[in-house]
Amino acid sequence: AAPAAPLARLFRSAAPPVLVAVPGGNKKRKRAEEGEEVSEDQSLSNIQEPPVKAKKARKKERSEAEKKLSQRENALKQADEEEDQKLFQNKVKQKKKPSQAITKSVVNSARGATAKQQKIKRVAGEAADRRTVFVGNLPVNCTVQVLTSLFKKYGQIQSIRFRSLIPAEDAVSKKVAAIKHKLHPNAKSVNAYVVFKEECDAQKALKENGTEIASGFHIRVDTASKISSHDNKRSVFLGNLPYDICDDAVREHFRVCGDVVGVRVVRDRSTGLGKGFGYVLFENTDAVHLALKLNNSVLMGRKIRVQRIMDKRNEQKNPGQSRAPKDRVDKKKKKEKSCSNDSFVGEKANPLKKSTKPKRLKTAPKSKAGKNK
Repeated sequence: AAPAAPLARLFRSAAPPVLVAVPGGNKKRKRAEEGEEVSEDQSLSNIQEPPVKAKKARKKERSEAEKKLSQRENALKQADEEEDQKLFQNKVKQKKKPSQAITKSVVNSARGATAKQQKIKRVAGEAADRRTVFVGNLPVNCTVQVLTSLFKKYGQIQSIRFRSLIPAEDAVSKKVAAIKHKLHPNAKSVNAYVVFKEECDAQKALKENGTEIASGFHIRVDTASKISSHDNKRSVFLGNLPYDICDDAVREHFRVCGDVVGVRVVRDRSTGLGKGFGYVLFENTDAVHLALKLNNSVLMGRKIRVQRIMDKRNEQKNPGQSRAPKDRVDKKKKKEKSCSNDSFVGEKANPLKKSTKPKRLKTAPKSKAGKNK
């Protein structure tokens, strides 16, 4: 047969694969080998265990020294940590200080500004009070025109304000009641403040004190500042006054004593009625002695109480000083002298002399049974 062409070899079918059987005992051998290796490892570990226990024993022996060292190291670490914390806190505080200083400066500046404003207001108010005149015991029907005609001759008037007004109705304000002249029918008098442009004009206006502006109304003119011209040595306190009393009734009652400069009956702001006490200012101190004799005198059906006015400065200096009259004080001093320790000095008693004789011992009485024996 003719040899096959080389191309025909390429298109030939491939030979079938050959299957070779693998013996099943190989797996068992592998497992046996692995078991032998594990047993060898266990034997090696058992052999190596004694040196590990020796190491542990050595560690236990060294543990006491190591504990001391570890405690020292821990203490040093804690000290270092505390120092670090302190340094950190100091840095934080230093950062906060500028902000706090800024806030404090802002607060202090605000306080200083408010204090300056209050001082300016206080100074302005005191200056305004020195230019203001208080006018009391005015009739209810008094108007601004009447006061301007009375005080314009002393200087230029800046403003006039009425006070102590009692409206006819509770719903109506005092300002509206003053404008509409709707006052309470029981109201008998009102007060006013007259403000001048110059302080010297206000001092000149004090000459109008005691002038009769209407029938039965002698006005009381005084400065509105706290430094008042009121003199306690020329004044008298009145108590147990009638509530519906008027100033002129008090003036008439004390006119016998001397020239009356001013009368002040303290009244309630809401009702206008008197509170039961007041003051009378005389021109001379001699009138005060005569006014004290009118103590327990009857005025409008009531026995009034007349007393001297004590100076508050002296009371503050001597708060424990009693207000008893001199007679009582003298009697107390006499009693103290009579009851002094010097008046009870007696004679000294002579001590008794002790006897030198020896004391006899007391014998016990014999019993009846012994006698029978």
